[in-house]
Amino acid sequence: MAVSDRTRLSVLIADVHAGREAEFLALARQLDDLLNRNKYARADTIGDEALPSRFYAVRQWTSAEAARRSHSNPEANALSVQLSEIALINHVVNGVRQGNRGRTEPDRRARADRDRRAGFERRAGDVGRPTGNRRIGRERRLGPRRARERTADLIGAARRARENAAAPFSNFKVGAALETSDGTIITGCNVENSTYGLSVCAEQVAMVKALSDGHRAFTRIAIVADSEAPAAPCGACRQILWEFGGNLEIRLANLAGEQGTHRLEDLLPLPFDGHLL
Repeated sequence: MAVSDRTRLSVLIADVHAGREAEFLALARQLDDLLNRNKYARADTIGDEALPSRFYAVRQWTSAEAARRSHSNPEANALSVQLSEIALINHVVNGVRQGNRGRTEPDRRARADRDRRAGFERRAGDVGRPTGNRRIGRERRLGPRRARERTADLIGAARRARENAAAPFSNFKVGAALETSDGTIITGCNVENSTYGLSVCAEQVAMVKALSDGHRAFTRIAIVADSEAPAAPCGACRQILWEFGGNLEIRLANLAGEQGTHRLEDLLPLPFDGHLL
C-alpha cells in the first residue's frame, strides 16, 4: 500500500459483549453503508474467523477532511455511540487523527506497545491459526490487563489535568479526562471565578473543549479529585454530559487510585434531553 494510502487508513478492533454479536454487526454494517454512501471512506467490517466475538473495522478515508466531516455527521455519531456501548473498541491504526491538539500523549511504554501491535495485515495473518496459538484470544490483546492499562491512562490524564485547576477559593481541585469514540483523550480542570456563579467544573471544560475541536461521539470520562469519597459529577455536569455524550461510562478516582465505575444513566435517571422537545 502506498504511503499516501497508509496515512488515510484507520483500523479498529471491537470485542463485542457476549450474545450481542449479531446486533453489533447490524449496526456496524449500517455505519459502513453510511460512510460509503457519503463517500467519506471505503469502509468494511470483518469478523475474526478464530474468535466470533471479535470484529475488525477498516476505513480507507477519502481525505482527512472527509474523516472530519464523518465525525460531525449526527447519524454516524449515533451509530458509533451504540457500537461503543456493546463492544470494547480499540483503535490500532488512525492515519487521520488531528495531531496532538487537546490530546494527552500516552507514556513511552504505551506508545511502543501500540506500535508493536499496529497493522491490520499482521493481525489478519493470525486468522485461522490452530486453536491454542498464543497470539489468538481476548486475553492477549484486549484482556483485563490491557483494559486496566487503558483505564490507568485515562485516570492518569485526569490526574495531570487536575494540577492545572484554578481553585483559589475552594482549594478543591478536580481533573477530568474525556475519551472520544476514536480514542482521543481531552482533558479539563475546574476554573473558579470571584463571582462564584461563573465558576466552571472540570467535566464541563473537557466537554466544551472536545466539542470545539469537532468531536461529537464519546465513550467515557474519568474524574479525579483529592477526596476520600468519590467526587461524582454535580447535577449540571451530569446534564451536560448526557446532552452531548449520552450514557457515558464514568470512572471516579482520587489521588490514591480508582474508586468506582458507573453509567451516567444510573447517576441521572429519567434525564431530560432533545428527544423530549
